[in-house]
Amino acid sequence: MNRQDAYSKLCAISKDVTVFSSIGSLLGWDQETMMPEGGTATRADQSAAMSGLVHEKATTAEIGDLLAVCEAEPFADDSVEAANVRELRHDYDRARKLPKAHVEEVARTQTIAQNEWAKARKESNFPHFAPHLEKILTLTRKSAEYYGWPESGEPYDALLEGYEPHTTSADIVAAFVPLREKLTRLIKDVQGAPKSPDGSIHTRTVPRDQQEQFVRFAAKAIGFNFDIGRLDISTHPFCSGIGPGDCRMTTRFHDDNVMDALSSTMHEAGHGIYEQNLNKEAWGTPCGESVSLGIHESQSRGWENTVGRSRAFWEWCLPHAKEIMPEAMADQTVDSVYEAQNIVKPSYIRVEADETTYNLHIMLRFEIERQMIRGEIDINDVPRIWNEKFKDYLGIEVDKDANGCLQDVHWSFGLMGYFPTYTLGNLYCAQFFEAAREAMPDMDDQFRRGEFTPLREWLTANIHAHGRRYPAGELCRRVTGKPLSADPLMRHLEGKIRPIYSI
Repeated sequence: MNRQDAYSKLCAISKDVTVFSSIGSLLGWDQETMMPEGGTATRADQSAAMSGLVHEKATTAEIGDLLAVCEAEPFADDSVEAANVRELRHDYDRARKLPKAHVEEVARTQTIAQNEWAKARKESNFPHFAPHLEKILTLTRKSAEYYGWPESGEPYDALLEGYEPHTTSADIVAAFVPLREKLTRLIKDVQGAPKSPDGSIHTRTVPRDQQEQFVRFAAKAIGFNFDIGRLDISTHPFCSGIGPGDCRMTTRFHDDNVMDALSSTMHEAGHGIYEQNLNKEAWGTPCGESVSLGIHESQSRGWENTVGRSRAFWEWCLPHAKEIMPEAMADQTVDSVYEAQNIVKPSYIRVEADETTYNLHIMLRFEIERQMIRGEIDINDVPRIWNEKFKDYLGIEVDKDANGCLQDVHWSFGLMGYFPTYTLGNLYCAQFFEAAREAMPDMDDQFRRGEFTPLREWLTANIHAHGRRYPAGELCRRVTGKPLSADPLMRHLEGKIRPIYSI
């Protein structure tokens, strides 16, 4: 078989695997949004069967043979073909390390654990979730052992590779330690500030139908295409790109916090915009997929925060907010909403945290996850250790487990290694947006007019369209001309927060 025939066959198999994988994604979406609670046991069997089937299809000897043919006569280094072969080799070698039975057991356990986590969170009852977390941890450690890690590394590195390829725990520590120092200094300055914004907008009661109308309006305005996407409600907001023409996001509503619904929806819409603007012709191959979760989070955090918390955005959005929610927004001004959206105040819930304190939530989780994977924490001690670290990082006492170690869905899904990508996403986001402003100096004026298409098109051309053609670090250098740095994020935060607080 010649190289081109082997490559074509390889791509066809990859697309077939992706189709079956997307069915698994539908099962997950349905569980979170539509499935009756009594369906958990059956769904666990369905998820296990589908995961096993996908794994089987993705690890055949034929794929290895086809990769070998393509590698024997390499494509041009910077070509799409070379990128697809490189990434398919990475995925194939990694998947082959896991036994099919293990993959099925993980899927079954995660499905059950997620349902039990939701119950435990609702009741703020960690002991109810503890045995399920113990099972998840046992399987996750086993996955890390199957994957393996460099002699100089640690088990957590094997998990990080699945979310942020070519990144290690040491890389995360090197980024987090100096960032924490800078953030802590800014937070301390804010706490001694002579003024404090009025945050009453965050506690006003707004009818659910008005909230939903408002967040749908905002998501559509920034570019989420509802003709090929939908919005539903779930306990923990998420977004699933099922495939071209089918992107599903969720949000959640509180009667007295419409701004949380707005931020959550704009965040998930950012994920959705990325998924909707991947190269449709390349779907089923690496160049039709997102490059890493850090890059994915840069898109969601960008629309949620850099756009959605900007003054220019609210100069455009406030009149629409007043029209949709007249009673709640009647007395609001651009200044009052802008400042309220940028209050710096340590709080319990990560997804409701302000931009400045948010990354401290991530650092705390990273520390605890590493300890859990190393086996240094007894499961029953997780709430105590969480609360101690929370007091150290954010300076407040956790009042209940639902506001502490039970607040996130990630551990029930076995997503150990995911959390650091949120802060990486913030770093990438700030650096990308500095580059976008250089390319479009009038970007704020565009926002004031409600024109978000130029930014979306810039992101698509520079990030979305490439898929996995370039690794995350290389993509960052290509887009910005520089390696990833915390400086743009701190410039963004300092430039906004200090004027608001007159410090």
